[in-house]
Amino acid sequence: MLETIWFAVWGVAWAMYCMLDGFDLGLGTLLPLLARNDTERRVIFNAQGPFWDGNEVWLITAGGVTFAAFPKAYAVMFSGLYLPLLLLLFGLILRGVTFEFRNKVDSPAWRSVWDWCMVVGSFVAALLLGVAFANLFRGLPIDGAGLMRGDFWSLLNPYGLLGGVLLVLLFAVHGSLWLAIKAEGELKLRAAAAARFLWVPMIVTVIGFLISTYASTRLWHNVLAKPYLLVLPLLAVVGLVGVRALVARQSWWWAWGASAVGIAGVVLFGVAGMYPNLLLSSLAEEYSVTAFNAASSPLTLKIMLGVVLVFLPLVLFYQTWVYRLFRDKVTSGMLASDQSY
Repeated sequence: MLETIWFAVWGVAWAMYCMLDGFDLGLGTLLPLLARNDTERRVIFNAQGPFWDGNEVWLITAGGVTFAAFPKAYAVMFSGLYLPLLLLLFGLILRGVTFEFRNKVDSPAWRSVWDWCMVVGSFVAALLLGVAFANLFRGLPIDGAGLMRGDFWSLLNPYGLLGGVLLVLLFAVHGSLWLAIKAEGELKLRAAAAARFLWVPMIVTVIGFLISTYASTRLWHNVLAKPYLLVLPLLAVVGLVGVRALVARQSWWWAWGASAVGIAGVVLFGVAGMYPNLLLSSLAEEYSVTAFNAASSPLTLKIMLGVVLVFLPLVLFYQTWVYRLFRDKVTSGMLASDQSY
């Protein structure tokens, strides 16, 4: 029972991360396409500036849950997937330091370098995260000793790359909707147009990914074995289709919320379809790392569950307060503040 609870916590942490930091990564990826001058680029930076580091708390939570609740899965994952996870980390670091370094020197060339660091870091992080998840769904060549019999390039298979493209597009639409909430004038119109334009390839990719998932993985088989789990792909479809209708009504907050629900539905569908596997072996099912053979002791799981029940509401309260405090649009007056990026 405890193992199942912690598996659910693990999945929810990943869903929360993709919902929240997803719009940051999407905005970073679209920076050169949406912003036409330095003022507009500063608007994009300030639209995510108060939120990005708090959003990454959920990435730390997901990694912490893996380390503390499922140490064997953590060991196998971070040894077998060392290079892609290191590149993901470098992408996130590159994106993060950009916020602090961009305005340290009053030079267009200096700012341009860091703007491209934001683009590259955001795109690489989103792409590799999607590739990693798709390969987890498909299965990795893990042997009986917990060693991965493959290399980095084997992860760049068609299904893995499709998962990467899917997450890039999901985050790009999510980020466009967030900018439509936070920006004004031409930049807001450009963000809205981007959300409308990118919605079509996003939906096509979602459909293609779901079909490929049926052909390449056992996710659908596992979900259909427990029909109540069908609510998760349904949630994804309703959320992502709802984005289009809400964008047409220019209900930007609701559209962004629908996009968040759609992203959560996609992630939770994949995680639920993996259960009880954390790392599915493509070599032999008995080599798979599961929530049961990778879990910490029952006492450890109980103590940590108590910690989560105390601190998780505090994290949610704090993040809700931050989003409420910085809910206003980014204006030229805000850019003149010493606290702006």
